[in-house]
Amino acid sequence: MSTTVSVSDASPASPAPPVLAEAVRSGFTESRHRGSLVVLGPDGAVEWSLGEVAAPVFPRSCVKPLQAAAVLRAGAELSGERLALAAASHSGEPFHLDLVRKLLAEHGLTEDELTCPPDLPLDRTEAERWLAAGGRPSRAAMNCSGKHTAFLAACDANGWPRAGCLDPGHPLQLLVRETVEAAAGEPVAHTGTDGCGAPLFAFSLTGLARAFRALVLAEPGSPERRVADAMRAHPEYVAGTRRADTLLMRGVPGALAKMGAEAVQAVALPDGRALAFKIEDGAARALGPVTARALERMGTAVPVPAGLADAPLTGGGERVGEIRATF
Repeated sequence: MSTTVSVSDASPASPAPPVLAEAVRSGFTESRHRGSLVVLGPDGAVEWSLGEVAAPVFPRSCVKPLQAAAVLRAGAELSGERLALAAASHSGEPFHLDLVRKLLAEHGLTEDELTCPPDLPLDRTEAERWLAAGGRPSRAAMNCSGKHTAFLAACDANGWPRAGCLDPGHPLQLLVRETVEAAAGEPVAHTGTDGCGAPLFAFSLTGLARAFRALVLAEPGSPERRVADAMRAHPEYVAGTRRADTLLMRGVPGALAKMGAEAVQAVALPDGRALAFKIEDGAARALGPVTARALERMGTAVPVPAGLADAPLTGGGERVGEIRATF
């Protein structure tokens, strides 16, 4: 038996967010990507915004720097490239995998003990090389393997059980939640599960921008500042040699950047300005152009790296258009 829902029974639809980027092919706009974006000024106040920036979103891997800060608070011994890897969505390049394996060995762990699922390298070029060499999905190749190694190290440092360490009620995840709420300046609105199996906490884009601002302005030597400093000193371990976050952190001195799945991006500048946005349809292809345009409007001390905004569309192997920001 079917049920008919009248218009009066339906909840009011939220206004569609504005178009942040469009795909222009051969001079014709064929697709549009809507989203919401917030920019904070040096004092932490909202300087300007587009769309709905107070509603909760899943920040996905943008939350990894805060998870890494919680791991340090729990007493795990990590620094330098190892700490950057704990906050990473790494590409699965050989140097990433080498460090994951070293980190496991240093903490008396094996790859089979990792709590993330087996996967191929995140970077397409690396995934193709992996498969061509006869490789299969592995836990170490999964882009969150550094974080999961750090989770287990934190459990061992405190005598917490490794089993169930991804349960939202586990002491480690309670500490992660506390760290997230303190940095974001707001309570978690919803708890879900990320692609790697870790708890995922929803909060607003404004809270995400505040959290990244808190990371770069934290006291030197604090867990938050140690994470920010490690990421900025070793950006290739946060992402990879062909990734936008690496390009941005190398090209804009003092910038802290982290993307997340479903097209979420957060960036903080050393003077306390910060931005966060989400593309409504989850299209990652819009991340670079939107990030570049937002930074240009904010005004950085150096030009935004040209490659960040360049997102070409091809036809027959030739460039015939681009994804470009619209604001």
